[in-house]
Amino acid sequence: MSVERVERVEEAESAETAVAVTAADLKTVALTYYPVAPGVRLNVRSGPGTGYSVVRVLAEGVKVPIHCQTRGTSVSGPYGTSTIWDNIGDGQFVADAYVHTGSDGFVAGRCA
Repeated sequence: MSVERVERVEEAESAETAVAVTAADLKTVALTYYPVAPGVRLNVRSGPGTGYSVVRVLAEGVKVPIHCQTRGTSVSGPYGTSTIWDNIGDGQFVADAYVHTGSDGFVAGRCA
């Protein structure tokens, strides 16, 4: 799924208000940013699994947007064990088990 770069970001009060849409749906998209687990430098991978290459590493204390989510490799982290992977940018995925979304399920649309 391709999403145009977002220029405006609005914080949502809860994870339930997070919605991922394509650029065709709206010209301006408001994304919710979710915190990565404290003290974690999180690998960003080129696909939804540990078998994909690391494209960069996130610094401690960052928040990430979730454009869409998909199933991938099972990962255990501070927020449980999950097969959900979060798309945080074009060709960039992080394991949802390291992102505090407030949910054990999907909080954004599924990646195409």
